[in-house]
Amino acid sequence: MNQYSAVQRHSETSILATNKVIRNTYLFLGLTLAFSAIMAGVSMAQNAAPMNVFFQLIVMMGLLFSIQATQNSPMGIVLTFVFTGFMGYTLGPLLNYFLHFVPKGQEIILSALGGTAMIFFGASGYAMTTRQNFNYLFAFLSIGITVTFVMSLLNAFLFQMPILSLGISCALLLINTGFILFETSQIINGGQRNYVLATLSIYLSLYNIFISLLQILSAFTNNRD
Repeated sequence: MNQYSAVQRHSETSILATNKVIRNTYLFLGLTLAFSAIMAGVSMAQNAAPMNVFFQLIVMMGLLFSIQATQNSPMGIVLTFVFTGFMGYTLGPLLNYFLHFVPKGQEIILSALGGTAMIFFGASGYAMTTRQNFNYLFAFLSIGITVTFVMSLLNAFLFQMPILSLGISCALLLINTGFILFETSQIINGGQRNYVLATLSIYLSLYNIFISLLQILSAFTNNRD
């Protein structure tokens, strides 16, 4: 009986811990997304110029390593806001470009936002409903994101092929959807107990999905026209 009670208490504790991580993750995610949107609006209002890609990568990597090192302290929360605010600010020039120079740019932006929301709720909802363990996806997703990152740099500076850019966007869309499945599964099955890292992972996936949808929808809209 005592052993049964101990197992039951352990199960209840695990469920409470999982629910707490889920609650904190989605609350923090909502706040960081809102702050990121505000900073994007500030960047658009200032008509900010696009940042140097190498400077942007250096700042991003520095902040990511800093968040990893401070994940269990209040500084981790502060740095996550700094990171998401920075990412939102860098998004402003791209959104201004779509609004002023891309046909049906406003429609494309709204469609990309809606598509990103649908993918997020669909992927996270599926993971929560099925409670399936998606750990087996991690190796594939890690290799995929590395390959697409390298190919995107090569295409930006060497190949400059629109069809390759579209293919990379489609690959990133699938890979980051997979990361949402993986991260949600990690939270549900106890593999992730730090809501700061969980929020950061999901935020990056949503950011990449939104950018990918912008490029994909723009390509298909221009082809139709």
